[in-house]
Amino acid sequence: MVSFILNGQIHSVNHVLPETTVLDYLRETLGRTGTKEGCASGDCGACTVVIAEAQEKTLKYRTSNACITLLGTLHGKQLITVENLSSDKTLHQCQQAIVNCHGSQCGFCTPGFVMSLFSHFKNYSSPDRDQLIESLGGNLCRCTGYKPILNAGVSMYENGSADKFDKNESDTIRMLKGLPKEDPNLILDTRKFCTPKSLDELADILLDQPNARLLAGGTDLGLEITQELAQPKLIVYTGSIEAMTCIEDRDHTFHIGGAATYTDVSPLLVSRWPTLGELFNRLGSVQIRNQGTIGGNVANASPIADTLPPLLALDATLTLRKGSRRRVLALKDFFIHYKVTALEKSEFIESIQIPKGDGSEYFVVYKVSKRMEDDISAVCLALRWRLYDNSLRDVRIAYGGLAEIPKRSIAAEKALEGNDFKESSIRDAMSAVSQEFSPIDDVRASAKYREKLAKNLLFRAYLAATQNKSNLRVTDYCA
Repeated sequence: MVSFILNGQIHSVNHVLPETTVLDYLRETLGRTGTKEGCASGDCGACTVVIAEAQEKTLKYRTSNACITLLGTLHGKQLITVENLSSDKTLHQCQQAIVNCHGSQCGFCTPGFVMSLFSHFKNYSSPDRDQLIESLGGNLCRCTGYKPILNAGVSMYENGSADKFDKNESDTIRMLKGLPKEDPNLILDTRKFCTPKSLDELADILLDQPNARLLAGGTDLGLEITQELAQPKLIVYTGSIEAMTCIEDRDHTFHIGGAATYTDVSPLLVSRWPTLGELFNRLGSVQIRNQGTIGGNVANASPIADTLPPLLALDATLTLRKGSRRRVLALKDFFIHYKVTALEKSEFIESIQIPKGDGSEYFVVYKVSKRMEDDISAVCLALRWRLYDNSLRDVRIAYGGLAEIPKRSIAAEKALEGNDFKESSIRDAMSAVSQEFSPIDDVRASAKYREKLAKNLLFRAYLAATQNKSNLRVTDYCA
């Protein structure tokens, strides 16, 4: 049985299909139609809800795309929908601000925007336009009414930041801690959603059921369910295993659990490598980053996965587990062919290890896509090197979008390794990239464009290392 809080009441459910999404359950089972379905793929934000979790003595509020969030993941949490915000016929501050600023046109996207504004309201104590833009990056308005929505985000703080959720917080935390402790499973006929609580339990389940589908954030499996109508017989959720969500700063490495989310991981990694800040801010949307995991990004093995080029450039390793056996594998050896990895049956990614380095390396990451927010890369480059007496050492150059797997450019690395740091060396590496990769045409970019991008991004990295960095971006020329 899965138990969670909805509208201030404990809500328990058992006999539903394991692939049931939060959106379908809200609309089709409970008749709560305020949450809309726009794309069913986690892109448009019309289905945005907020999920709150107890964190010591406070609640942590995060937006989520209900269309790709599976119902079983709600166990032990509070689900907040647009119907829950008002009290005693009084609109919440974020709702009233939308009204006052005329932030709704056709209205279909409005509930999703309201929920993103509500989450922003709970996480920030004062208005900041840049933070608002980031919070709303996963919500699309097809009437193009963004300015009044942003104005609403600023004005919703005018009457203070306290609301009924603050008043009820201690009671909510007490209710969450008092939820049933039995196994949070969903079972219907022979199909099941299960939530192991330990690594050993997870390993045993996968040994017994090697074809089970692992679920961490669900941003990929959710698409299989909504777009391809996948009906897994067994879904195993890893997000409740403490060892799978842990993030540790160890002596020489960052240790990241296989189910740790982008939102939780990014502060630590960005503090060490600031260039990752922009990449994380452009990786999906806030809703996606709140759910998606680096471990899932690795396991899905997409050639355009955003985190894989930087992980390759940083010489990341994986700890893989099958039963009681563990093995450590370099990430560069994990990807075999398109969507084929070195994972064995019943094996899973327990953790990712990223060497910290000594701080002397030059490291940059560039992502090129059609949109700034919530878009997939055409090409992504991650580059790392060290300079010793103007000689390039420990060169790593990794690309996404140029091959059937995310891949290091060994030829370009060899063209730079041990050579002087000068333009002619970079030009040699650019030529090597053209010879090593044969990209394809698709809806995101042509092969010629990708090849040109790959070379030009290398040169951009060189310019950024030798010149004023502030004039290398289109956005640097925007007011």
